[in-house]
Amino acid sequence: MSLVVIGGHSRNVGKTSVVAGLISALREFRWTAVKITQHGHGICSANGEACDCATGDHSWAISEERDRSGESDTSRFLVAGASPVFWVRTEQGRLAEAMPTLRERLKPARHVIIESNSVMRFLKPDLYLTVLDPATTDFKTSAREFLDRADALIFHERNAGPSWQAVSLKPVADRPVFHIQPPEYMSPAIVDFVREKLAIHSTRL
Repeated sequence: MSLVVIGGHSRNVGKTSVVAGLISALREFRWTAVKITQHGHGICSANGEACDCATGDHSWAISEERDRSGESDTSRFLVAGASPVFWVRTEQGRLAEAMPTLRERLKPARHVIIESNSVMRFLKPDLYLTVLDPATTDFKTSAREFLDRADALIFHERNAGPSWQAVSLKPVADRPVFHIQPPEYMSPAIVDFVREKLAIHSTRL
């Protein structure tokens, strides 16, 4: 199995668009896709609604996406060509509890693409790409933790420099950088890079 992980330093920087773009551009891989969402206390993992239920019963949930409306992130993965598509929802910091079941779900897959930073604590991908938008000041702890493991950076083109405080890109100064200009979150260069890296992986199996 080959595994690609797409991370990003904050919400709304285009991670989902990058995943959907790769799925669509590399349909020959017949992707299994996963989106991982971690939420705060008081939200039920089963349905995403506010609750006061016991965390032992609702600390995580995994569902398979079947809606092809394209309205949700996982639906976009399905429309782009991935199948199956799973949505993993956990309480913040409890992703480990969902990992055994997720690993079982992924066993039949040949090529997996996951939108997440935190899954890097539990899986060693063949390729980890991180999406960075210098106009977005927030920088998640998980993104900072795994930044040095990124194989390449997908960088929003902006006139201004990064607005992040106390975040250094020196650990990834030697990594390839691919520039995007929303609403286009994909480029032939990114597609070729991923295809080449996965081809190398397949020759090692």
